[in-house]
Amino acid sequence: MKTLTGTLLMLMMTAGFAQGPSKQLRATTYNSGFDIAHDTYNAISAASDGRIYYVLSSQSIDTGGQMYSFDPRTGKIHHCGDITEACGEKGLKTIVQGKSHVRFVESNGKLYFATHVGYYSMVDGMEKMGIPPAGYKAYPGGHILAYDMKTGKFDDLAIAPHQEGILTMNMDTKRGLIYCITWPTGYVFRYDLEKKELKDIGPLSGEGENGSGKNFRTLCRSLAIDPADGAVYATTSEGTIFRLKLGGSALEPLEEDMKKDYFGSYDPTSAGHMGYNWRQTVWYPGNKSVYGVHGNSGYLFQFDPHAERVNVIDRITSAPSKRSGMFDQFSYGYLGFILGPDQHTLYYLTGGPVYVEGHRVKGKSSTAMGEAKGLEDLHLVTYDIPTGRYRDHGAIFYADGQRPLYVNSIAVGQDGTVYTLARVTEKGKTRTDLVSIPVAK
Repeated sequence: MKTLTGTLLMLMMTAGFAQGPSKQLRATTYNSGFDIAHDTYNAISAASDGRIYYVLSSQSIDTGGQMYSFDPRTGKIHHCGDITEACGEKGLKTIVQGKSHVRFVESNGKLYFATHVGYYSMVDGMEKMGIPPAGYKAYPGGHILAYDMKTGKFDDLAIAPHQEGILTMNMDTKRGLIYCITWPTGYVFRYDLEKKELKDIGPLSGEGENGSGKNFRTLCRSLAIDPADGAVYATTSEGTIFRLKLGGSALEPLEEDMKKDYFGSYDPTSAGHMGYNWRQTVWYPGNKSVYGVHGNSGYLFQFDPHAERVNVIDRITSAPSKRSGMFDQFSYGYLGFILGPDQHTLYYLTGGPVYVEGHRVKGKSSTAMGEAKGLEDLHLVTYDIPTGRYRDHGAIFYADGQRPLYVNSIAVGQDGTVYTLARVTEKGKTRTDLVSIPVAK
């Protein structure tokens, strides 16, 4: 969402490969044809048809986010559609659907996802819901959409309550239930596909990111679902783990929480960090539990919903980050964390310190936003759950020596290739676009 300073951009171009670690991965960049594409969070998934589906974000008030698919077999990119148009809002002069902030969930040949606002107003250094200028109407609220992979048609299923964007989404595919958290307040709601009914559960964490001062709370970016009993889990910046039982109408706090000494010490009322929220989670069928990463510290943990216990496993940041003993530079931690196609290997795109002439490049000491505090490398880390094998595959660079920046998304193709959405600078212009990273076996 933010731009790097001129000094950091200069370092990015001059440090190049010379200061990187010995192990390196060479990434390939693509051009989807959306020049104003901005930093994208989640919004990419590998589907059963072998394609990679993704949404590129927009900060424009009248140009919405765009959905694409990439076919690794042909190398071709297909424009699936404009998500504002898919929501039936083209030409209405409302603030557009600027992005999707969630992963796609596949069920019965369709991809389910949600839309979010991309046009903001800055208040006290923080992003707030965009205030419409003259001639425009307020943001109408995020939508739940379904995309048919065979016909290429969109279905507009529901709109979020309270005219808020949809920040977080997951789906219970067994029962046809979609769960969401809105932004900026953080209302939790459930949508029943069969009944076509929306249930507003209420706010998750006070006034969420719409609050100020003591009422501010950073919101959870990942909803975990137990497929066995349909229970849904979310966290707060204080570290509370809430459960919403199947068919329930209220969030119930668990006795166990995420407030662990290893994760660090946080003031939940201050911005610029995720507090004790988990950053990203996946369901691991091997032992019927949730695996996740705490964003700021980079610690991997297991959450057993039946024992109601959080087990801290290991810090899975890059090897250089482990050696430095420092947190990574992205203030919220990283969303690029997923279970691979083999259903037992975790893939994690995370940061690593950059050294110039033997000195670590330092960033800002604090921030009130979710942003990169300074320049860092991008590393791919894998972790095999059954064996506990950790592997840092090395820092990732483009062919011209640039580093992928603002990476908070991941998908793994059927052949093990990793895909993400990152900043690409060509001919002096920067956009966010699709990037592929080959991974050695």
